[in-house]
Amino acid sequence: MIQVTRPYLPSRERLMHYIDGIYERHWLTNDGPLVQELTRRLESHLGVDNLLLVGNGTLALQVAYRALGVSGGDACVDAVTSPFSFVATASTLKWEGVQPVFADIDPATWCLAPEAVEAAITPATRAIVPVHVFGNACDAEGIERVAHRHGLKVVYDGAHAFGVRLRGESLLNWGDAATLSFHATKLFHTIEGGAIVFRRRQDLERARLMINFGIAGPEQINELGINAKMNEFQAAMGLAQLDELEINQAGRAAAWERYEQALSGCFITQRRHPECSNNHAYFPIALASESDLLAILALLQEHGVVARRYFYPSLSRVAALAPARGLPSATNLSRAESLARRILCLPLYCGVPVEQVIQPLLAGWRYHVGAA
Repeated sequence: MIQVTRPYLPSRERLMHYIDGIYERHWLTNDGPLVQELTRRLESHLGVDNLLLVGNGTLALQVAYRALGVSGGDACVDAVTSPFSFVATASTLKWEGVQPVFADIDPATWCLAPEAVEAAITPATRAIVPVHVFGNACDAEGIERVAHRHGLKVVYDGAHAFGVRLRGESLLNWGDAATLSFHATKLFHTIEGGAIVFRRRQDLERARLMINFGIAGPEQINELGINAKMNEFQAAMGLAQLDELEINQAGRAAAWERYEQALSGCFITQRRHPECSNNHAYFPIALASESDLLAILALLQEHGVVARRYFYPSLSRVAALAPARGLPSATNLSRAESLARRILCLPLYCGVPVEQVIQPLLAGWRYHVGAA
């Protein structure tokens, strides 16, 4: 069975080198030396400042909202975001008492369309939460102009954007904050984990207190906080991953490029930002219709290939995310909802047997799609 993804595991010897240090120090959590080292190395590798490691990518979003004042008040507020994303993008807002208001996507890049964002803004809007979908850069300039006109915060969900650069600079430097997920299935992982990159140092310092219960000293609590810290064993995995990142990325890049060579012209693919680098984290394809998708999906399953309908369903169709007063109204989300019904992510990881995916996929395309 070829799974849609497989976590990269560094060599045991490399990982144990870091774990041996944990056993020697007996320092397991609370901003330990490995968390500090991983913070420094990630800031250097990614080309960012003000990076804060947290326990997972969902907490990264929630802490970012709190630190920036998007959530945490008594007023009824909302934030504009994409319905074409993983559920945590919107559910974190809901958990923080912020109503997600969905705006449609660009039909080619699959990221939030700035004009749709502006149309979705209400008097209660406090923030825009765009998503760098599959590591493809949003129209950051357009979103920033909208945010500036309306006085809104911008928090990017950059869960897919590890290492991606826009015009040579880290994509994570856009917005008031950008978040990362270091879940086991990601290009870079710490088993579970995440990070926030803040534009301003003062926001980082406030968030640093928040993730440790708001504690500023042995007898001083300055913030309403939670426990969102990364521990030393997570950091050990992250450091070992960084040591072997070039190997992992080279394997993914080779698979991605083979898919592109073999499948070009057969399927609808994402139009990537022309000045954005590619971290080869995902290879999504879109079909012309949901019936075509289901036929292709079934054929792949017959050949032991697990592809994923990622992202499906459209978050605009998830009842738990709707306002308490009823279903979201009138905003046109036709592009996002259509894409969600027609998209597949193909297996992609270091060492994936690409040809075993390509052969049934092309056969299915010729029989179900190409003939039409």
